[in-house]
Amino acid sequence: MEEDILEKSLEGYKGTILQTNKGSLVWDKDLIFNARTQMGYEVEFDARMQWGCSPTETLLMSLAGCLAIDVFSFLQKMRAEINSFKIDFAGDRNINPPQYYKSIEMTIHITGKGIAPKKVERAISLSQEKYCSVYHSLRKDIEVKVNYKINE
Repeated sequence: MEEDILEKSLEGYKGTILQTNKGSLVWDKDLIFNARTQMGYEVEFDARMQWGCSPTETLLMSLAGCLAIDVFSFLQKMRAEINSFKIDFAGDRNINPPQYYKSIEMTIHITGKGIAPKKVERAISLSQEKYCSVYHSLRKDIEVKVNYKINE
């Protein structure tokens, strides 16, 4: 029953995805590139991380963003009143090329009313098992661990 309600509530933001995402990446100088989405959002990539972020950093940010949107939305549907929400994340990379992430750990810090561990665990589980597009685009051998801390 609860899953049916959550499923129906996702029609809003999960039902309006663009089937094909497009964008462009343009060289600026040195090893600095500007990426632009079809909606006009920009990210600056810099191999030396002086003027922009690295592509691997944006992968972590994308994973955290996808999880955050899912978990926040699910908790709202479970009638939680969220006052603050933050995710700290860290990724452990393979030292040798291709230097992929071996493991990723995220900790959700959440404050509000009606936020029970069972609800948070269910929201995280739904995101990881079914809804987080970024998570499901990663290598299958990456260990992704999500913790949470509820502050009253």
